[in-house]
Amino acid sequence: MADQKTIRRACKPNTSSPERALGRVAVLAALGACSLAAQPALAQDAQGRVQDRSLEDLIPDAAVADPEAWAAQGVPDAQLQVGLDELLSLPPIDASSPLADLPEITIPWPDAMERPQLAPLAPDEEPIEFATFDDEIPPLPPGSEERISDELVLVFPSERALFPERYAFLARFEALSSIALLDDDGNLARLAAQARDDEVLLNELLRVYGYYDAQVIRSIGGAGAEDEGADETPTARFDIIPGPRYRFGAVDLGSLVLAGAAYDDLREAFGVYPGNFISLDAVTDGRTALEDGLAEGGFPFAVVRDPELEIDHARIEGDLTMQVKPGGVFVMGEVVSENEDFLSGEHLTRIARWHRDDPYQRSDVVDLRRAILATGIVGAVDLQPVVVAEPDGDQPGVVNIAASLTPAPLRTLAGSIGVGTEEGIRIEGMWEHRNLFPPEGLLRVRGVLGTQEQLAGVTFRRSNFTGRDRILTVDAFASTIDYEAYDAQTLSLTGSFERVSNLLFQKEYSWSVGIELVATRESEFDVNRVELPSEDYFIAALPLFGQIDESDDLLDPTEGWRASLRLSPEASDNDGVQSFYLRSQADFSYYQQVGDDTVLAGRLRLASTPGSALDGIAPSRRLYAGGGGSVRGYGYRQIGPRTDEGDPAGGRSLVEISAEARIGTPFFDGALSVVPFFDAGSVGEDELPDFGNIQWGAGVGVRYETEFGPLRLDVAVPLNRGPNDEWIAVYIGLGQAF
Repeated sequence: MADQKTIRRACKPNTSSPERALGRVAVLAALGACSLAAQPALAQDAQGRVQDRSLEDLIPDAAVADPEAWAAQGVPDAQLQVGLDELLSLPPIDASSPLADLPEITIPWPDAMERPQLAPLAPDEEPIEFATFDDEIPPLPPGSEERISDELVLVFPSERALFPERYAFLARFEALSSIALLDDDGNLARLAAQARDDEVLLNELLRVYGYYDAQVIRSIGGAGAEDEGADETPTARFDIIPGPRYRFGAVDLGSLVLAGAAYDDLREAFGVYPGNFISLDAVTDGRTALEDGLAEGGFPFAVVRDPELEIDHARIEGDLTMQVKPGGVFVMGEVVSENEDFLSGEHLTRIARWHRDDPYQRSDVVDLRRAILATGIVGAVDLQPVVVAEPDGDQPGVVNIAASLTPAPLRTLAGSIGVGTEEGIRIEGMWEHRNLFPPEGLLRVRGVLGTQEQLAGVTFRRSNFTGRDRILTVDAFASTIDYEAYDAQTLSLTGSFERVSNLLFQKEYSWSVGIELVATRESEFDVNRVELPSEDYFIAALPLFGQIDESDDLLDPTEGWRASLRLSPEASDNDGVQSFYLRSQADFSYYQQVGDDTVLAGRLRLASTPGSALDGIAPSRRLYAGGGGSVRGYGYRQIGPRTDEGDPAGGRSLVEISAEARIGTPFFDGALSVVPFFDAGSVGEDELPDFGNIQWGAGVGVRYETEFGPLRLDVAVPLNRGPNDEWIAVYIGLGQAF
């Protein structure tokens, strides 16, 4: 039963509420609703029909005359109670009772409408055809397979014109494919995961070549070796439908036109033009060429932003944008050092390959950096262009190169111990300071203790003296030598000025000039190894050296050739007997690669000492052969004329021939190679080489590649061994034998 108080409160107007702002119409509506609740207006007759009473009958005259005042009076409780009683006494409405007629609705109810009968359809004379799968998704075009491995197959269009980059694409994919890189083990789950990665890779590579509408259809077939009894290896198959290849549309290079006269060359260096087929490799290569062209053309502050490619599928084109800001044109000034006491700016400017007012070239700066590191006294270097004068009209600006240097350790203490079958034990020690006399003034002290040699010496060397790569060396030493050929106690002072190759800079042309002053006491032995009377020699020499090096590597050449010539005019005084002669030696070597991992190498050496009889030449200045850098299989200096006692006497002419094959192996990741070799040599007493008494040697060696060059181990035997020769000889060294 409804709560009468609730109804009463609902029908009593609240004049303080915002409802007053609704206006007269809203109040009348509210009053009408309350009147309906308070009056017996909703009473039904016995048949449940609502009594027909108009709205005017429900609203009293007082409400019409003054609605607000009438609403403020509220509904008398007695009247409200009567209305509620009438409502509560009404019988329930029968849901099946018909609705009263609605005078405004003239459309009959659906159940009263007459529906027309549809004529039956005649049967189709043609049978119904259903669409097939191939009609909706056409089959793949004919293709040709490329099997990369047992687990990987790529299928390309049979018509090569649809994908002309096929072989380059295939090689690139094979190098990056996760399936191709890993060993197959028949695991289907592993193969499926890798195939998803390879599908992504294939789509990326297709875009590299400009195929932006390409389709890659991946499928995995085969039961897999993991299924017992299965014979079929699981295989990942990729069908590639490249689609049309896109072309470049607009090509925007920003402010490159501000490069002025250099624009045409720079634009040609970039090489990407509208209408070209899209190739991201071409964009990358073009950007590198453009950066190099700017850096080599006098633009030290040029900026080249990352390229952006916007693809338009409707045009089948891509618009390329790469912002380029050339900056101004500059010429070179000088090098400014941040540490003048260590390496001065004047010294660094002297070793730079440019001259003042030369156009700025980045390669010159890079070369200077390498030259500074090659000094051995700098651990790190940073070179930056600094503006001295801005460009003015047609006049280029000027930049200096600011050098920030980090010194390397300047002192070295080193030692080595060696044992040779012919040279015995040899212990060597050395201390040096590489910048004791700046700039680049080295002082070295060295000593040798051995069964055949003892030496103490001091060396001064000035690198980059008066110019780039020029070295001034002054060396003084005292030594004693005990060879089978002779004994010698020697004092020597030598000086040289040279330009030669080093590990960082292999030079095509090398040369050296020098002076040599030697005082030596030397003696030979009789048949019983008794020392014969010694003789004193005072020798002055002017050694000269020149070389042309067209090989591709200093320590391990594979292609090219080398030719060198040594000449040393000498004057010798032996107990008042003076002799003049010319020591000369010519070397030629040739290298030819055969296949991917084999190098054939050959060497020829000819030497002669005309001008004096053999007796007028000190034993230490004569020619000898034999040893690791000569004819392998024989002892050091053991080839040539001998005294009546059987000791090597040396000669005035020499010929040596060597040939070897340096064959790579897969061992140690290809670092190990095997080298069979064959050597021959002869030493004669006359000025011209003696080919009638040639000694032959052969053997095999191994080479192990390191970052410093190949380590060499050779084992050789003499093929026509003499009475004083050993059966076998072993040689160890750094670098190739020649």
